Amino acid sequence: MRRLVNALMHAGQRWLTSELPAVRDRLTENFWPIVHAVVAGTVAWLVAKNLTATRMPFFAPIAAVIALNASASERGANAVRLLLGVVIGILVGELTVALLGTGYRALAFAIGLAMALAIVVNFARLVIGQAAVSAMLIVTFAEEASLHRLADALIGAGVALIISQLLFPVRVVAILRRAEANALAEMARMLDDTGRALARDDDSSTEETVDRLGGLSQPIANLTQTRESSRRTVRSSSIRLGDLEPITREDEHVDRLIYLGESCLTLARTTAAMSTEERQRFAPMVREIAEALDMLAKDLNNQATRQRAVDRALEAARPFGGRPTDDDPLTVSTHLAVMLVATDIMLFAGIDPQEVRGVLEEDIDRPRVTRHTAVPWLPWVSWRPQVPVQERVQKWRARLAEFVSREEDRQEEEAERREAERRDHQQRNIQ
Repeated sequence: MRRLVNALMHAGQRWLTSELPAVRDRLTENFWPIVHAVVAGTVAWLVAKNLTATRMPFFAPIAAVIALNASASERGANAVRLLLGVVIGILVGELTVALLGTGYRALAFAIGLAMALAIVVNFARLVIGQAAVSAMLIVTFAEEASLHRLADALIGAGVALIISQLLFPVRVVAILRRAEANALAEMARMLDDTGRALARDDDSSTEETVDRLGGLSQPIANLTQTRESSRRTVRSSSIRLGDLEPITREDEHVDRLIYLGESCLTLARTTAAMSTEERQRFAPMVREIAEALDMLAKDLNNQATRQRAVDRALEAARPFGGRPTDDDPLTVSTHLAVMLVATDIMLFAGIDPQEVRGVLEEDIDRPRVTRHTAVPWLPWVSWRPQVPVQERVQKWRARLAEFVSREEDRQEEEAERREAERRDHQQRNIQ
């Protein structure tokens, strides 16, 4: 018995050791959705308790929690689906009670008809389930269920909509940034492995590294799916009524990141196919670019980090920027891949395209990341980067001076008009 207990304790400890990081990540990722559901359920119960005649308004918090029990992009639609299912169920239940009364036959008929009608109207599982549940409640509690359930559903869905669309809307830019960080981390890992293999000058390890390059396809695919999901979210939520500039800009950055991934793949493949001497020469540069990508992945929201990553990538790529003396096609392709990676890093980090051109033409030595990188919280509030106080004061002074000048011009025009009218009047009197 003691041996069994020891074995179970050892197995449990091993499970905790292996699963605890994943459990912690899941809890951290879902902490705020849990808080939103708790707040929504509590508020819905309090509102229903004080606004309706229901003694125990249990369905209001249930409706709120069910509506929020979806991905961030689906919460608003979930609330509407829940209401649609409740209305269908109530209509079918009332019709069933009027025609067949109550009992198990009426219950079976109501469930089947409500689910069939929900499938015809909207095939979403939530609509079908809520329609069946509402019909069951109406038939079972025919005297009081319909109005109370509809009121609870309206309150619960309303609270869910307020929380999901107004107070805690989907942070599309933050979602895209997380997907971008995952893709950047995979690019950094891939180039770091490639650089290590090049430095070891081991053909077998280099071949294995090249074989693993396909691992980048999954983060890029996830990034593309996240962008498509974000676009659907914008179209189906209150976000489309707000300031879309940060979202549009981040959507463009996704394209830049996809191009960067393709450039990294080209660089990894061309360097792996080079001679031993060339591999040794390119290995430090590949690892430096990997470090720059890793910096971006770890702190993508920091403008200073983006600047350091650009500086590091350019410092590593510049020795390989000119046309090589060797006309070997592979060497030329590798040098071109290096500059493509550096260019894509600059564009993704937020360097103005004109400055990127200046860097490529060697007119600019150190380009600056000028585009703001902070993540807006409320999408319907017009969001712009923080401007220094002195600059804001100067802008207000300029606007005030322009206003005063415009008003003075209007006064002069008005005085001239009145003087002209007075002279015209005097001339008519003389005549």
